[in-house]
Amino acid sequence: QVQLVESGGGLVQPGGSLRLSCAASGFSFSNYVMSWYRQAPGKERELVAVIVSASGSTNYGDSVKGRFTISRDNTKNTVYLQMNSLKPEDTAVYYCKATRIKVSYWGQGTQVTVSS
Repeated sequence: QVQLVESGGGLVQPGGSLRLSCAASGFSFSNYVMSWYRQAPGKERELVAVIVSASGSTNYGDSVKGRFTISRDNTKNTVYLQMNSLKPEDTAVYYCKATRIKVSYWGQGTQVTVSS
């Protein structure tokens, strides 16, 4: 059974940091491109960051470049999102996604709220 379980969300003040984790099981994690998306109320889901397994290359949405860092540990089947210098506009539900060719899996999401 495929599972992607996000954790690490919560309430943080502007300027603060959070580290999200996404634990994967039920598929060959190292063969999949892993990514983080987010969706704020009333807005479309948007790509935050993506990491390729073989090369470790990464790419980021323009709004998070320089503040967020995606990483993965193939020995733990886990992908991470380190979020620094958080802003109120980063408030959203954050989802991880696993993709390989035409197959995709989504997690259930974790809420991140940035507010004073």
